[in-house]
Amino acid sequence: YDFPSAVHVDLAGIDVVLVGDSVGMVVLGYETTLPVSFEEILHHCRAVSRGSKRPLLVGDMPFGTYEISEQQALHNAYRLIKEGGMEAIKLEGADTQRLKTMETLVKGGVAVMGHIGLTPQSYSTLGGFRAQGRKAAQAVELIEKAKAVEEAGAFAVVVECVPEQVAQELTNAISIPTIGIGAGGHTSGQVLVYHDLLGMMQHPHHAKVSPKFCKQYSSVGVSINEALKQYVAEVRSREFPGAQFSPYKMAKGELEQFKAEVAKAEVHKGAAF
Repeated sequence: YDFPSAVHVDLAGIDVVLVGDSVGMVVLGYETTLPVSFEEILHHCRAVSRGSKRPLLVGDMPFGTYEISEQQALHNAYRLIKEGGMEAIKLEGADTQRLKTMETLVKGGVAVMGHIGLTPQSYSTLGGFRAQGRKAAQAVELIEKAKAVEEAGAFAVVVECVPEQVAQELTNAISIPTIGIGAGGHTSGQVLVYHDLLGMMQHPHHAKVSPKFCKQYSSVGVSINEALKQYVAEVRSREFPGAQFSPYKMAKGELEQFKAEVAKAEVHKGAAF
């Protein structure tokens, strides 16, 4: 979501970077992704594009930035690419209107990544943040949606919160890559939220939104908290900065002259005229 994290993922050899609207929940403090504005996602896309040069950069289309019309979707997609430095965009859903929008974007020269299964922007119509495809009929429908997304011209599709067996069949049914998140190990690739996999956040808000399918590869948040507490303690005790971190010295002979000038100023300050 920002320049430093983009540099880290670039150095780590990550293949694809998605600047997701999840920025709203893990960086901006929103309860859901719905409040994220286009200008907010554009701001973060610009920062990421300055830090990541090797991976494919994909920008998320926030809720309300592509649904009104195909022209709205094209306009905003072009901005993510031209102004945000993205190389592709992602949009959620596979209903008739969204599939038509995908086709329009692709025809307009925009590379599109789809997103099916749990689509967070539509969580209220799905009954909350719930796994999808747990019943046979719903699972078959997901496979049909994946095929429709491919036919609409998407180059890849995110599959979120779907049973492993369903994701496997879905992956086998289409020729474009599937990117799983909470969908088992048989998808073409995997995606996790940066802050989640690093254990970046250590506070109640993040604990509430952190998904159970996410493996934490580190506890960066714990290290951050410990470092900040140590800093506060050392400043208050005057242990920091100390001589080691006070490197700047006056030129030879200047310190004595400086002290003399200060002493002279103090004398003049107390004099009566």
